[in-house]
Amino acid sequence: MKSYDQFGSMVRRQGRFTSKSLAKFAAAALILTLLPWAMPGANAASLTSRMFDLSAPAVERIKDKPLHNGTVMQSFAFDNVNRHIYAVQLMAGGQQLPGEAAPVSGAARDAAGDLVLTRLDSNGSELGYMVLKGFGHGVQIGVETVGAKAYLWTETDAVTEGSSGWGTQIARFSFENGKVLTPASPELRKFRLVDGADRTTVNIDEANGLLTMRYRLNGSFRFGVYDLESVKRGEYTPLADVPQPMVGTFQGFASYGDYLYLLEGNSYGSTGSSPPAGNTYLTAVDLSTGAVKDKQLVSAGSSMTFREPEGLAISFGNPCKPGKAELNIGFASDFTPKRLANIFYLDRLLPEAALVKGHVPYK
Repeated sequence: MKSYDQFGSMVRRQGRFTSKSLAKFAAAALILTLLPWAMPGANAASLTSRMFDLSAPAVERIKDKPLHNGTVMQSFAFDNVNRHIYAVQLMAGGQQLPGEAAPVSGAARDAAGDLVLTRLDSNGSELGYMVLKGFGHGVQIGVETVGAKAYLWTETDAVTEGSSGWGTQIARFSFENGKVLTPASPELRKFRLVDGADRTTVNIDEANGLLTMRYRLNGSFRFGVYDLESVKRGEYTPLADVPQPMVGTFQGFASYGDYLYLLEGNSYGSTGSSPPAGNTYLTAVDLSTGAVKDKQLVSAGSSMTFREPEGLAISFGNPCKPGKAELNIGFASDFTPKRLANIFYLDRLLPEAALVKGHVPYK
């Protein structure tokens, strides 16, 4: 486990690398102002990134948008350069792909870990899709942007546990509209970061050049943080590794600088969850220590008839608020067979002084 100062120094080193890649943004000068290493007054003794204020009101980004299939959105991620959103879901039943003898049921798709990936524009309209056969459950995905090309990071090599397929390692591949991929496809680069781990899911923190993997080892869930470029070179030494704190039904994660954000909750109608409050919570974890810094109930989307939390992601460069980092929360709405996708975001960061002094409103 890295110490606090070691992890902070790592983030600053990554800042020098990623500031070059962020030059691809048309508004690079504005976006660089939000990155943790560029903050005025930063020094080795202070935090290198500020934490999102989880009590801030969340703003609607997209509402009731259909994905390529009518199943629940599992998670999503942003291509901040090309202004795209990628959403993943379980493949709907009744479809027959090339090489399949007959249409396959939804239950069989779930057990096999068959996913559909949809590319959306910034308003939530579909631009294309891919099929990922045998990849997993889609609990969280990441996007790495290289110029005009988007590389998806997902779980892969699904194994069936219970009624669902779950990934056992992670993969990187470029988006190619209409393509069907399997774990054996040559387009995939696969990475086994932790020997013996399963339930592998992934998030990319492009601002800091980091990859965070959630995994299960010896029955316990953990989060490992890695330098993204080192992973691509086959070097898997973690920069930080923390246990998952106690949460309810896990629904997604995202990391930004020194902090990890977790999403939990059930759909309306489940035990302990009823409108308007529900039981959707956001938790913030300090990646240098594993300590929970805050946990807040999320009320966004409470007017939905059906509301299930599904995925977290960081975005940058909202044209309405240039220079802002945003923590995005996903929800599924409507009913089978036409589930819809919704995304809300919050962008208020806690003052640096409040973090250093421990004035975080954790309840």
